[in-house]
Amino acid sequence: MASLEGKMAADFNLDGSDGKKHSLSDYQGKTVVLFFYPKDSTPG
Repeated sequence: MASLEGKMAADFNLDGSDGKKHSLSDYQGKTVVLFFYPKDSTPG
């Protein structure tokens, strides 16, 4: 798999644990680290 480091990400929205909606564009101009992991209790 090719590295995606340094590539532009498509804008998306997520519900935060704080009850607010968060959009990637809300953080434009800031350093953002995205971390994805497999669903809990699944192999991998």
